[in-house]
Amino acid sequence: MPDARSVVITGMGALCAVGRTPDEMLAALGDGRSGLGPIRGWDASAWPTRVAAEIPDLDLRKLVKDRKLLKLIRRTDVFGLNAAAQALDASGLIEWRDALPADAMPAVNDRIGLYVGSGGSLCEDQYDYFPLISESDNQLSAFGEQLSATVNPMWLLRSLPNNVLCHVGILHGLKGANACITNHGVSGMLAIFEATEGLRTGEADRAVAVGHDAPIAPQNVLYYHRMGLFSRDALRPFDAARNGSLFGEGAGALVLETRAAASERGAPVVGEVLGGGYASEATGLAAIRDDGDGVERAIRAALDDAGLAPNDVGMVVAHGNGTRASDASEAAAFARVFGSSMPPVTGFKWSFGHLLAAAGAVEVVVALRALHAGVVPGIATLDTLDPACAGLTVSRAAKRPRSDVGLVISRGFGGTTAALLVRAQR
Repeated sequence: MPDARSVVITGMGALCAVGRTPDEMLAALGDGRSGLGPIRGWDASAWPTRVAAEIPDLDLRKLVKDRKLLKLIRRTDVFGLNAAAQALDASGLIEWRDALPADAMPAVNDRIGLYVGSGGSLCEDQYDYFPLISESDNQLSAFGEQLSATVNPMWLLRSLPNNVLCHVGILHGLKGANACITNHGVSGMLAIFEATEGLRTGEADRAVAVGHDAPIAPQNVLYYHRMGLFSRDALRPFDAARNGSLFGEGAGALVLETRAAASERGAPVVGEVLGGGYASEATGLAAIRDDGDGVERAIRAALDDAGLAPNDVGMVVAHGNGTRASDASEAAAFARVFGSSMPPVTGFKWSFGHLLAAAGAVEVVVALRALHAGVVPGIATLDTLDPACAGLTVSRAAKRPRSDVGLVISRGFGGTTAALLVRAQR
């Protein structure tokens, strides 16, 4: 009999450069379509990297219902709010709660948690100051005298890394346990971890987990290029010609509930969180081990948490960021965990870029959609498998998963890796 406190997924939402919904995103992957193209957000003609996956034809006013909020939040926050709204709408949770007797609603609100993975402070937060810095000719006193008249008075509120946490809670009346996580590329995945543990340990009965980011800014692009992490044209995971990663933007969100809470309201279950693992190689800010030690330990911890064996995994969504060291070390870890019985492996960043804090949440959502459809999308930019990744079961062509269990990998600076196991329910 299923454990009443096991964690199920009742709603999902996501948006990125290749789609405004999870289904649109999966369709783009199936069509071999990439959202990577020339940067349009600023004049990047003099930049060494001029390619990113921006959401096209974007009107932020259409992504949030409360337009007054646009004065108080950033582009990345709009994405997070939209993904959360999608997931809540799909789950039917708010409609169910609002139909309860008035005296029952406060107790329900107190038991709905909210966990958000954010990119933290972005370089663009500094840009309001640049004109005044130039005009003051490096004179601090002149800068201070004109500061209040020049910089937007909402600057501080707009810059907060927990804006999505605050406004999703306010908009929907969610008053339970909550946390904002800012931990580079694993932020969105850790939000799902924290939500899962909150439900398992009884801190909440239901929770929303969100990951969001919009890192395509001039300074970010320049700094990542100078670190040797960026490609000039395309993102080619595991390919012999791969030469770096590229940014994307977007958000992903899940509504999670204990099985008992979902049954109480008759909610349709689309998936289940089976287990997670997290590890750090502690080798430096950008350094990673060639043998993929941290990836392997994270996967084994996730398998232990879920009570599964490697052969139970039906598909793997690799981090696959297109950098030479990361892809090769990830392949080495997969080889040690799965051996000759490796499930189909894929990755999504070739299509919509590296979403940093949003990556884990978005890729979990798309992985579940893929499992529902019974497909492992191919990697359209894969031409020749790198010998350093020999044995990896990746392909340009789509495959079928060997079970309904998916493993999703997310990596960040500091040698950190998060691994999450989910099961799709059709």
